[in-house]
Amino acid sequence: MREGTNGGGAGTYVSMTPERTDPVVPTATYRLQLQPDFPFGAAAAVVPYLASLGVSHLHLSPVLEAVPGSAHGYDVVDHARVREELGGEEGLRALARTAREHGLGLVADIVPNHMAMAPRHNRALWEVLREGPKSPYARWFDIDWEAQDGQVLLPVLGGPLGEVLGELRVDGDVLRYYDHAFPLREGTGDLPLPHLLDAQWYRPVWWRLARTELNYRRFFSISELIGVRVEDPEVFEATHGKILQLLHEGVIDGLRVDHPDGLADPDGYLRRLHEATGGRWTVVEKILADGERLPASWPVAGTTGYDALRHVDGLFTDPAGFGDLLGQYRRFAAPQTDRGGHWEATVRRAAYKVLTHELATETDRLTRVAARLCATSPEPALRDRAPWALRTALQELLVRMEVYRPYESVDAASVVTEEAAAEARLAFAVPEEAGAVDVVRDLVLGRYGDGPAQVEFRTRFAQTSSALRAKSVEDTAFYRYVPLLSATEVGGDPGRPALSPEEFHAYCARVQRDWPVTGTVVSTHDTKRSADVRAALNVLTECPDRWADVLAEVTRTGEGVPDAQLAWAAWQTVFGLGPADAERVRGALLKHVREAGLYTSWTEQEAPYEEAVARFVTAGPCGTPGERVASFRDALEPHIRANVLGTALVQLTMPGVPDVYQGTEAEYRALVDPDNRRAVGFPPEVSGATSEEKLTVTRAALGLRARHPGAFGDTATYTPLTAEGPAARHCLAFVRSGTALTAVTRLSLRLEEAGGWQGTRLPLPPGRWADVLDPGREFTGHARVADLLGRSPVALLERVGE
Repeated sequence: MREGTNGGGAGTYVSMTPERTDPVVPTATYRLQLQPDFPFGAAAAVVPYLASLGVSHLHLSPVLEAVPGSAHGYDVVDHARVREELGGEEGLRALARTAREHGLGLVADIVPNHMAMAPRHNRALWEVLREGPKSPYARWFDIDWEAQDGQVLLPVLGGPLGEVLGELRVDGDVLRYYDHAFPLREGTGDLPLPHLLDAQWYRPVWWRLARTELNYRRFFSISELIGVRVEDPEVFEATHGKILQLLHEGVIDGLRVDHPDGLADPDGYLRRLHEATGGRWTVVEKILADGERLPASWPVAGTTGYDALRHVDGLFTDPAGFGDLLGQYRRFAAPQTDRGGHWEATVRRAAYKVLTHELATETDRLTRVAARLCATSPEPALRDRAPWALRTALQELLVRMEVYRPYESVDAASVVTEEAAAEARLAFAVPEEAGAVDVVRDLVLGRYGDGPAQVEFRTRFAQTSSALRAKSVEDTAFYRYVPLLSATEVGGDPGRPALSPEEFHAYCARVQRDWPVTGTVVSTHDTKRSADVRAALNVLTECPDRWADVLAEVTRTGEGVPDAQLAWAAWQTVFGLGPADAERVRGALLKHVREAGLYTSWTEQEAPYEEAVARFVTAGPCGTPGERVASFRDALEPHIRANVLGTALVQLTMPGVPDVYQGTEAEYRALVDPDNRRAVGFPPEVSGATSEEKLTVTRAALGLRARHPGAFGDTATYTPLTAEGPAARHCLAFVRSGTALTAVTRLSLRLEEAGGWQGTRLPLPPGRWADVLDPGREFTGHARVADLLGRSPVALLERVGE
C-alpha cells in the first residue's frame, strides 16, 4: 500500500496492490450510458438481463463527479469523487457487487484530457482563478499565462463588456453573472467594478472572443472544457487516484481512455497508466486513418474499435454502386467541388476554415511558440523568419495532415511528408520565404533538438493537428460531402467507403496478430448513425438508379427545398431511420446544417434558413412525400435485414472484444447525439422480424464466445473461408480457432438480381458443424450456400465432432 497526495491539496488517495494477479480480459462488453435518470441503481437492476445476454463486462460511461445534470459525464469537475448524482461511490460499489454475483465485471470510461470549465463546481479551477499561477492547482491546467496579460479569458458574457457590465454583480467574495460564479482575488472585493475586473486573474469576455483570444487549451473548440496537463506526474496522480483505487480494489477491471490524441504526450501517459494499473485491459479512443497503424509501443489492448466499424461497414457497400450513387448525388445536388462535390477538396477547404475560425486561437499560440523559438535559437537556419510566414507554413502543413497527429514513437516523416511540404511551399510568392515550410517541418520532425522550446512546439503542433482533424473532417466535411451518409462515420473514409472481402480478411488477420483483444464497435454514443441505420443506407449502393428515381418523384412536388445538398441528406436520413417522430429528424438535420456551416452555423445562426429547413423536413421527408420513401424502404427490407444481421454477426465474432451499445442487441435505429443517447428499455423493445432475429443472433454469438473464450482471445486464430461458384463474392466467411464459423451474405440485392446462390458452395473445415442459430441442422464438407444461408442471410456454426 502507498499513499500519495493529489498535488493540489484536495485530499489523498490510497493505492493498493491489486487483488487479482492476472489482468482480466473481457470476452464482450455492454456499454451503458449513465446519467441522473439512469444511475448506478438502475444499472444494477438490469444486470441479470445483461448477464443472460452473454457479455462478460458492463462498460460504463464516465463515473467521476461531473457538472450537475450532465447527460454524458465527460465534463468532469472532481476526479477524487464518484458522481453523487449517479449514487456516489457506494452506489458504484453496490453495482460492482451485483455484477460480480452474476459473473460480470466493470469497465470504466475515463477522461484524462480535459475537465469542465465550470469554476463553481470545479474546485481546482476555482482556486486557480482565485490565486493565479501561484496556486498549487495551476499546474493542472494548460493555460498560457504569458498571453492576455496573465489573465485567463472566460468567454461567458452575452455581449461586449460595455453592454453587459450592469449584469455583473459582486456577492461577498464572489463575482456573479447569471448562473456563472467566479472567485474574487483577495483584497479586491471593495474595488469599483471596472477596476475589480482588471485586478482578477481572469477576465470575463464576450463569448465570441473565444475564437481568437482564448489562452487555455480546449477540447477541440469547446470552450466549456479546459485541457488538463496529465503529463505532469503530480497531476496524473491527482486525477487518477480514485480510478486507480477502484481498479486495485477490484471494483472495476478495465478502462476505456477518452481522446488520447489531445494529450501532450500520449506515449508517456499510456506507459504511466499501464504501470499504475498493473497492466489492466485498456483500450483507447484512437481514430486511425486509412492505412494508419496504432503505435506498436503503446502498452494497451488496442483501440475502442472505430477501425473495425469502418471495415465491417465497408463489406456491405457496393464499390461500383457507390460510384453510380456519387454521380447521382452530383447531378441532383450540384455541389461545388470543395463544398461537398469532391471528398479531398472538401476536407482541405474545411481545414482552412477551421484553422482560421474555430481554431484561430490555437493557431495563434502555435505561431507564437514557433516565432519565439526561431527568434531565440542559436541555429542560423531558424533566424529571420517572420511570424506571418511561420503561420502560413504551419497552416499549409496542418491542412495536409491525413492522420490525427504525429507521434514520438512513429516516424513523423511518414506523416508530415516531403510531398506535403512541396505543396505547402507553393503558397509563397517568394521562394526564399517558402523556406519557412522547411523550418516548420524540421521542427516537427525533431531535427533541431529536444530542448524545452522544441518539445513544446512539437507538442502544440500535434495537439492542434488532432483538433483540426476532428473539427474539419468529423464535424464539417462529414456534413458537406453526403453522397452516402453511412460512410460519414467516425473513422470512416467517405472517399472510398467500400472494402473487398480480401481487404477485410487482411485487416482481421492483422488485428489477430497485433492487437487480438482490441475493442470493436459498430454503434456507440458518438456514432452519427447507428449500425442499423447505416446498414439500411448501404443498400442504396446496390440500387443507385432506383434511389434517383424515388428522389425524382418526391421532389417533383416542390416542398420548398432550402438547398439540394440538404435535401439529399434529409431523404437519406428518413430512408435509413424509417418511420420516426418528426422532431427527431428535424433535430438531427438542424445539427447537420449547423455543422456543415454552408448556410448557417452554431455561432452565426441564420434563422430564415433554419426555419426553411424545418418546414422542408416537416412537409417533405416527414410529410406525405416521405411515405414514398417509406414504401421504397419496405420493398428493400429483405436486403436491409441481410445487412443488419450480417453487420451484427461479423462484429460479434471477428478478432477483438466486441462492445454492444445499449439497446443494439435488437434492431436499433438512432441518429446523431443526443438522439443516440436517449434512454432505452431493458430488455429493449423487440418489434418486427429483423429485430427478433438480431436479438437471436446477438445472444447466440455472445453465448458462443462465453462457452469458448479461448477461441476468440489472444491465442485464437482467424482463418478466412472462400466460397466457390458463381456467387462466391456474396458470401463472407471465416473460422475462429477451428471452433466457430461465421458466414454472412453481402450485397444481397445484387445477389438476387444475378439469380441467387445457384451452385455456390462453401468448403467447411474438417468435422461436423452444428447450426447455432437454427438448432438441429448440421453441415459437413462442401456445404451448399443456398442451404447454409437459405433461411437466414447469416449462419453461425459450432464444431461439434470429427
